[in-house]
Amino acid sequence: MDSRIRTAVAGVEAYVVGGAVRDELLGRQVVDVDVATPDPEVAARIYAGLSKGAVFPLSEKHGAWRVAFRDGTTVDFTPLDEPIEDDLRTRDFTINAIAQPVAGGEYVDPLEGRADLESRTLRAVSERVFGDDPLRLLRAVRLEDELAFALDEHTEELVRRHADHVAEPAGERIVGELERLSPSGFARADELGLLEPLGGSLERLGSVDIVDTAGYLLVVVLGEGIGRYPVSNETKRLARTLFRAERPEDDSPRAIHRFRRATEPWALTALAFLGADELYDAVRAARVAEPKEPLLRGDELGVPPGPEIGRLLALIAEERAAGTISTREEALGLVQRERARGAT
Repeated sequence: MDSRIRTAVAGVEAYVVGGAVRDELLGRQVVDVDVATPDPEVAARIYAGLSKGAVFPLSEKHGAWRVAFRDGTTVDFTPLDEPIEDDLRTRDFTINAIAQPVAGGEYVDPLEGRADLESRTLRAVSERVFGDDPLRLLRAVRLEDELAFALDEHTEELVRRHADHVAEPAGERIVGELERLSPSGFARADELGLLEPLGGSLERLGSVDIVDTAGYLLVVVLGEGIGRYPVSNETKRLARTLFRAERPEDDSPRAIHRFRRATEPWALTALAFLGADELYDAVRAARVAEPKEPLLRGDELGVPPGPEIGRLLALIAEERAAGTISTREEALGLVQRERARGAT
């Protein structure tokens, strides 16, 4: 327990709750901490002063405050307006409904969440869990996926019953859950009836074998429907690149060069999207062979400023990649021929 949290809530009832307690009991790294306390603002400001974090209101409606740090970790202080047992019964799953007193003492576990941790079971705390917040439908799949847990039979039935409401939360909240799913997590979401209401499909998922590109799985699963969601600009650029990508005619240096011009820095990802994994080696080889310096620069072409400079530089780069030129002199000759052709 962070001693600065103890100082921030000294003299008042306070508990660490939610995922931090769950992860500690599972032996997982604790990244974000949630502290329930009667006066979240006061506690957050004291803690921020002690820890040199940035403090701000997280939810004016609910009275929660957050202290954030440069490494991406956070400590949230949320209102405790009722007995802790009642607070825990309003949460999503029993494994997240365990509290640890900040001052020390036994865990508060009215819903037997520790037993579910032992059996690796994901169990809803009540019948109204998904009606109160439909985002919990996706969270159920994400926790199954991340923790290698399994929904208990009744909770799975509740998920299926409420599946039509999965698209109701704000788009950024939906994306926040989807971004954390693995391919098997998306397959599970589809099995539970959660993908179709979101505009998602597993049509391309079976051929996925490169998943380390941020946003790639979202593009694969949501397809053109990704435009409905507030994804990052980088993911939008990735989506445009993948949707426009055309399979190279062959593995020749010229075809691979043209493909890379249209798809880098995501050429391998685009091949995966197109189901053309047999061309991975050709793209990797082209990347290794990429010259560190161009044969000519724009101001060496003898051409007035304008789009013609870009066209000629692209032509030089393609012919160099194809092996038809390799020296500065050959590049200048190519430019002269092109200019002469344009003058006729």
